[in-house]
Amino acid sequence: MQRRDFLKKSALTTAGTMLIPHFLKAYELNQLGMAPATGKTLVIVQLSGGNDGLNTVVPYRNDIYYRERPTLAIPRDKVLSLNDEIGFNPALESLKSLYDDGLVTVINNVGYPNPDRSHFRSMDIWQTASDSDKYVSTGWLGRYLDASCSGTDGCQPHRAVEVDDTLSLALKGSHVNGLAMLNPQKLYNQTRGSLIEGLAKTSHDEPTNVSYLYKTLAETVSSAAYVYDKSARSASPVSATKGTYPTNELGSRLKTVSELIQSGVSTSVYYISISGFDTHINQPNQQERLLRQYADAVKAFMGDMKATNRQNDVLLMTFSEFGRRVKQNASNGTDHGTANNVFLVGGGLTPGKVFNEAPNLTSLDEGDLKYTVDFRNIYATLLRDWLKADDTAILGRKFDTLGFV
Repeated sequence: MQRRDFLKKSALTTAGTMLIPHFLKAYELNQLGMAPATGKTLVIVQLSGGNDGLNTVVPYRNDIYYRERPTLAIPRDKVLSLNDEIGFNPALESLKSLYDDGLVTVINNVGYPNPDRSHFRSMDIWQTASDSDKYVSTGWLGRYLDASCSGTDGCQPHRAVEVDDTLSLALKGSHVNGLAMLNPQKLYNQTRGSLIEGLAKTSHDEPTNVSYLYKTLAETVSSAAYVYDKSARSASPVSATKGTYPTNELGSRLKTVSELIQSGVSTSVYYISISGFDTHINQPNQQERLLRQYADAVKAFMGDMKATNRQNDVLLMTFSEFGRRVKQNASNGTDHGTANNVFLVGGGLTPGKVFNEAPNLTSLDEGDLKYTVDFRNIYATLLRDWLKADDTAILGRKFDTLGFV
């Protein structure tokens, strides 16, 4: 088979859930005994579009906030107070209950030097952990996967799973990519079919680059079979979760993550993204709806983790590619900004709290918040202290950890 035909028929350049020949399954079956895991799981929720951090964690004692947002500011008496300076948007009531239980850490003013206000570029920076003037083709979690490929353990895509039908840059490595799937059975079914039978009968005497593609396919089909088998045969099968999740995209995807965790799949990282946070026009109703969906889904998920005695072993991080400008625009919305807040949710925090100072609205950078915490310090903490990985090798240089776990 010619390389061009192979690429065309397998569509592997666009799919995280690839169509993979059955005969390749055996190629990686001996690789499925993962390297000893830490027993810890990281769940990442990406709020795509640039969530307005100032209307999420509200500086309700700051007169500048109310002056710059005459129609958008959250009324003081509606804010769910966290301390004497800031509080949650009232739509985050479910998250506030977790905060009151010591399960939430709020990190303010998170960003990076020389920020970029393009959605695509800023998201790439967050997903690759690169400097803003560097372009990197691998994600920080993909490099975490690469680090697990050494020795006899092999490359195992199911170590990092994105609950989606396409794979984000964050989970793409040099040697192995994460696994993208909406549910285990769908992915398993996609590895079988008429096209697969045709590929199974082709010659595999191919150039090196195509042999690498076959290897990638082999790793993916093995992980698909492993996840499906584990979730279907475990004592807690994928339909066993008892939590009541909101009937929206995030609720559904966090429910899938909960089910997979309960099934015993040896996945260390789960990745979820939800969109809609680019609120240039008529922001209040849209953001309120999305924040409520987020908070209710996270509360249901953490309830599942508590009920199954996993609350102290699962940590959920939430971020957005940037925040919004301090001053509202003329369309009752906000425009692209810079620094933002990050949420950490779980029982392993030391303890849950407001981690650092509130945004300084008297010292802005051309109307934008100045960052005081580099997001890569958060990544370094998660890698080193939670996943027990070599954060310096993965991030390319040493970043101080923050001590929240």
